[in-house]
Amino acid sequence: MRHVIPVEKLGPQGEVMAQAVEACVHCGFCLPACPTYQVLEEEMDSPRGRILLMKEVLEGGVEAGEALPYIDRCLGCLGCVTACPSGVAYGELITSFRAWSQERRRRPLLEQASRRLVEETLPFPGRFRLAARLGKLAKPLAPLLPGALGAMLALLPGELPAAPPLPALVPAQGTRRARAAFLTGCVQQVLAPAINWATVRVLARNGVEVVIPQGQGCCGALSMHTGAADQARELARHNLALFPQDVDAVVTNAAGCGSGMHEYPLLFAGQPEEEQARTFAAKVMDVSLFLARLGFQPPPPPEPSLEAPIPVAYHDACHLAHAQGIRAEPRQLLGQVPGLRLVEIPQGEICCGSAGTYNLEQPETARELGERKARAILSTGAQAVVTGNIGCMTQIRAHLERLGHPLPILHTVELLDQGVSRLDKQPAEA
Repeated sequence: MRHVIPVEKLGPQGEVMAQAVEACVHCGFCLPACPTYQVLEEEMDSPRGRILLMKEVLEGGVEAGEALPYIDRCLGCLGCVTACPSGVAYGELITSFRAWSQERRRRPLLEQASRRLVEETLPFPGRFRLAARLGKLAKPLAPLLPGALGAMLALLPGELPAAPPLPALVPAQGTRRARAAFLTGCVQQVLAPAINWATVRVLARNGVEVVIPQGQGCCGALSMHTGAADQARELARHNLALFPQDVDAVVTNAAGCGSGMHEYPLLFAGQPEEEQARTFAAKVMDVSLFLARLGFQPPPPPEPSLEAPIPVAYHDACHLAHAQGIRAEPRQLLGQVPGLRLVEIPQGEICCGSAGTYNLEQPETARELGERKARAILSTGAQAVVTGNIGCMTQIRAHLERLGHPLPILHTVELLDQGVSRLDKQPAEA
């Protein structure tokens, strides 16, 4: 697509945005892959429509305020990237544009307050735990509250699990095969701390020495993907200074975190930390990819032996499948778990509607996508759901419960840790 974008006036990300716009040939392959186009059926709510809008805004032909409602409705799921035959770097475009437009927009007061609440709560586990405890008291009021406030309360679990702190170092069992630093995340520490413990157990059992930097914080992905680039850089700088360099990999068990950390070179383009960010990002690896490359030792078979394997639906987290291209490895690992039979979800490539903070900021579209995903899962006859992202777990659990069919929802690494016996410890209503 031809353009006259003033690249020289747009900072370090200007060239990135211009190249993405130029690569789009407006072919339409992205339309059926776009969740918001499927739900809203509007051209401007499709990837090619949003690219045209961003082009016009950057060129000065359209006011930002006219385009931003459509840009805001983008999940950032990157399903369009997988479908695009032209290699449009849509993720780099939408992330950069949201950051660029952040200071050029005016939000209503209620939206400002809701956004500030999210930015100052979710990336900080201590604050989020306190807010979640207070939110539990107000949860019955969720249907009466507008926007993000009501959506946040509705998604909170009934109880918060205890979160014993992880040690600074977990030694490898047997011969050490690798040394990895582990990102513990933020929201996940509060909602499902058992996932992190399962991760370090699986890594250690597979000969990995796990370094867990104490004092680490949010990776910045939540902020980055909503346009809060300054906050994202502040959070990322903290971890860049804290994580050791003498490791084989920086392992994460959250798809959104892995995707965000891979974008550090873009986030720090033109900054003093650009090279450090590039080196760090090159070592970032989802736990499923890391284990698949290392060679995985599966858990023991269940006792007593099952008469038939348990059908479990695998949900592709968008920031794992589309942003990082990791699809085969989780399935390969789960296929080695005794007593488990993976089943595929119809239209499994379509986002569940979680998408970081999307289900808080765009609750109506997120609700429609969440219900579609829940119904698709139920159609498989699966007895449980497994995925690689805490946001997806929260969203899918909420919508299965709304349909009156709660199922156990597990992280991939929890089944790799304890096998199908983990399902016995996971009540459907949890």
